[in-house]
Amino acid sequence: MALHIVLVEPEIPANTGNIARTCAATGTHLHLVRPLGFRTDDKTLKRAGLDYWYAVHIEYHDSFREVEEKYQGSRFFFATTKADKRYTDFSFQDGDFLVFGKETKGLSPEILAAHPDTVMRMPMTDKVRSLNLSNSAAIIVYEALRQLDFPGME
Repeated sequence: MALHIVLVEPEIPANTGNIARTCAATGTHLHLVRPLGFRTDDKTLKRAGLDYWYAVHIEYHDSFREVEEKYQGSRFFFATTKADKRYTDFSFQDGDFLVFGKETKGLSPEILAAHPDTVMRMPMTDKVRSLNLSNSAAIIVYEALRQLDFPGME
C-alpha cells in the first residue's frame, strides 16, 4: 500500500512537477483531477520532476467524485486554510489520501463541506494567505510518513 496525494485542478505545472518528485522520493501515489491548468507534456512540468517521472505512480481523474467512488472506504484528508484542526492533529494510516486544491482558490466549498471532520490546515502567521502548494504537500506527506515510521524508505 502507499499514501496518496490528490491534486484537484492544479494550475501551475512546476508545482505539480515538484509534487511528482516528492511522490517518487516517497513512494506516494499521485492523482491529478481535471481540468489541469497545463498539458502533461509541458516542459516546465517535466523539468520540475526531472527524470523521476518513471518512478511516479500517477492516475488521472475527471472529477474528485470519481476518485472517491474508485477508492470507496478509503480515508481522505483535505488541506485548506479554512480549518480549525492542524495537520498534526490527525493520525495518518497507510493508504490515506491527502487532498489539495488549486493554487488560486484551494478546494471547493462543496468538497470541504462534505468532509468537515477531516479538513486540516498548516499553522502560519497572518503575513501570508497560504504556503506554496508543493511545499504544503511535501510537509504533510512527510508528517504522515513520519507517523508511519517512513515505510520502505532509508
